[in-house]
Amino acid sequence: MQKPSIPKGTRDFGPAQVARRQHIFNVIRRTFESFGFAPLETPTLENLSVLTGKYGDEGDQLLFKVLNSGDFAKDVTAEDLTTGSKALLPKVAEKGLRYDLTVPFARYVAMNRGTLTFPFKRYQMQPVWRADRPQRGRYREFYQCDADVVGTDSLLCEAEIVLMIAQVMDGLGLHDFTIKINHRGVLRNIYQALGGEGRETDLFVAIDKLDKIGRDGVTKELLERGFSEGTIETLFALLTVEGSYEEKLQRLLAGFVTAGVEPDGTRPTAADDAAATDEITARYRGLTELAEVRDLLVASGFRQFDRLEFDPTLARGLSYYTGCIFEVKINNVQMGSVSGGGRYDNLTGSFGLPGVSGVGFSFGVDRLYDCLEALDLFTQTGETPTRCLLTHFDLASGRAALPLLAQLRAAGIPSELYPDASKLQKQFKYADAKGIPLVIVLGPEEIAAGVAKVKIMASGVERVLPLGEVVAALTVE
Repeated sequence: MQKPSIPKGTRDFGPAQVARRQHIFNVIRRTFESFGFAPLETPTLENLSVLTGKYGDEGDQLLFKVLNSGDFAKDVTAEDLTTGSKALLPKVAEKGLRYDLTVPFARYVAMNRGTLTFPFKRYQMQPVWRADRPQRGRYREFYQCDADVVGTDSLLCEAEIVLMIAQVMDGLGLHDFTIKINHRGVLRNIYQALGGEGRETDLFVAIDKLDKIGRDGVTKELLERGFSEGTIETLFALLTVEGSYEEKLQRLLAGFVTAGVEPDGTRPTAADDAAATDEITARYRGLTELAEVRDLLVASGFRQFDRLEFDPTLARGLSYYTGCIFEVKINNVQMGSVSGGGRYDNLTGSFGLPGVSGVGFSFGVDRLYDCLEALDLFTQTGETPTRCLLTHFDLASGRAALPLLAQLRAAGIPSELYPDASKLQKQFKYADAKGIPLVIVLGPEEIAAGVAKVKIMASGVERVLPLGEVVAALTVE
């Protein structure tokens, strides 16, 4: 007999877990819709041509490729199929499982450009798959909840991302969190301050690992990628600026000017250094936009600036980001980011629709669940939505309970009748195990008297009510 199992990195969810997950989905959904986002769904499978080249080299390696079912190339042998020959894959893998929801969204926008009203705002709640090494907080199948806007350059979108993140966190009871924000333009300016040494992509990828492998690990990786020790020292001097949001902006600006970085990436001559500071500031897109986002948040009544941090080390590994980038961490739980996103100026250009800027972010439901569970923030959730269990002793009392069961359901009270004529103790034990809060006892004596005995399981309090008043009494509670 085969031992039942599931693939590594996937999980089953029992009724109580699903109820808790639905709570998370509902908080996020209400927030997205309150900001004007409409729901969208895309297929589980995408053509590999849609997915590849959008996530960087490391991301491409984590794509789940799906072998074609039939229509194999004639030179594919049975041995190839058995051994999983790498040479086979290009011949029979043309599709892949979704890696995220943003790239499929960009593909959707390009395919439906003639029917959409821009700016187009959508939210999406669906599973994605990554061929990653499974561990706590990192699964091969997991849910993302995305909200994106395309067709506008307005930084109001970035400000509203911060507002939505804060609203969801507070709605879930997660009050100790940090929203980190940076800008790819700032990272490019840092690269320019290093004199353009090494590959820009290598630098971003290494910086993105700073919170995982630390300064020593990043230093080692950059040295292996050809960066000099002096360049790495300059890098960390820029990355570790301290102070408030505004103070970090000013100190980075001063660092860029000192390093002789021009906004266009050129290195100025001594004759060019007479430009006024405010003029220079206006020409640094990254620093300017980060300041503008903060101003928009102030105007929007945002009061949680102690939770918003400008972090120059934030890089976000996905290669399609071009502007502001975000990441959210729960501070009192050992867990990676629970949310992230950013601005992408030309993702739809990959699908034949150039010049359409977009910005969005995503919540990782599975990590949010793990954080809420670790902090014991879930309210008591039973294994069932049933609010009321009707008990009975024999066939006659079971049938007599059916009209009341129908009335309870018609009144919107989720109810069920225990299916077997069993001992009352067994039926109460069933209700207790499933977290059903109310039990109605309908035995021969109650039916003869035209009453029902209602027991509140949490307190043990019992009430005897006329059958005709049961539904109204439970509707009020």
